[in-house]
Amino acid sequence: MKNIIFLAPPAAGKGTISDYLVKNYHYEHLSTGDLLRSEVASGSALGREINDLISVGKLVSDELIIQLVSSKLEGELKNKPFILDGFPRTLNQAQKLDEMLNNLHIDDVVVVYLDVSLDILLKRVLGRVVCPDCKRSYNLDNPLLKPQVDNICDRCGAILERRADDNEEIFKERYQTFLLSTKQIMQYYDDKKLLVKVDGTKELNLIYDEIESIIGISTLTGKRGEK
Repeated sequence: MKNIIFLAPPAAGKGTISDYLVKNYHYEHLSTGDLLRSEVASGSALGREINDLISVGKLVSDELIIQLVSSKLEGELKNKPFILDGFPRTLNQAQKLDEMLNNLHIDDVVVVYLDVSLDILLKRVLGRVVCPDCKRSYNLDNPLLKPQVDNICDRCGAILERRADDNEEIFKERYQTFLLSTKQIMQYYDDKKLLVKVDGTKELNLIYDEIESIIGISTLTGKRGEK
């Protein structure tokens, strides 16, 4: 199976797709935001360095993030399929990531861009609730993505919350920031013949089928979830 770099605007559905791949194909989901928080919580030397930067409002350098991702891939995730979520965010980060993957002799990578219009993303984000503990996302406007019990996470039982930045004005700013920051990255990966665009507005089962085909898995009708 191919390793995945997800490029997608907020609320495009990469979290839902990642959950599916983790559950059915034992992918490791590497969210750089979660990795940073986990490293800080661990109290390691790297975690203290990251915390010192964040506590004074400074950005974590590309080198530190690459070091963190590399240590995960070299250690507990070695030889496991992975999903990179939230990285790279700039052309420089993409180039440094290439260097790191080359050093680890990892070349079976595909970059998946989930294409969803702003209008649809806004509708999704205004109906979104998330679990504060396991970070799973739900959508109250989509019967397929609603929690089984109102306001309760299916996975861990925590009370669901709305994100503070899930409002129209802030989301539009986040969306424009995403477009500006990923334009060069998309061209970079397209030039390397690694970029695949997926229509993120299709039904979930159709998206799953397409993703499975992209990563090299043949779907048997009626066998989803039993592989």
